[in-house]
Amino acid sequence: MPDGTQGLAAIIQSGGYDKVHYALALASAAAATGRPVTLFFTGRALPALLQGDGWKLLDFSDDCTSPEARDATLARRGVATFPELLEACAELGVRFMACEMGWRALNLRDPVTNPALAVETSGLVTLLGMVQPGHQLVFI
Repeated sequence: MPDGTQGLAAIIQSGGYDKVHYALALASAAAATGRPVTLFFTGRALPALLQGDGWKLLDFSDDCTSPEARDATLARRGVATFPELLEACAELGVRFMACEMGWRALNLRDPVTNPALAVETSGLVTLLGMVQPGHQLVFI
């Protein structure tokens, strides 16, 4: 960014509910502090971007029976739910990107993404081209 604000870009490849949930928490926190944030979804994390309840297709941990059960547990404990984090990220201006190669790997030819997220389908070259020197790039 021209003003010197350090941006954050995260490649989210893991399809585990907890990892994607925490990536959204990280993104919303960074955006709330004024940092530009880009989330690049690929692999098993891509269903989180699908219209409706695509996040319910994510993998879940051994202590829960489904992503919905994990979400309900976190909500009871006062933790933001998956839909709440998606909404917060969208409202805070987080940029959502989906990997074109990832969609193909999942055999999803024409995925319908959540319109509230304004998902851009692109590739790694686009992601790497937009990450500015000095910005942080993390892999989840």
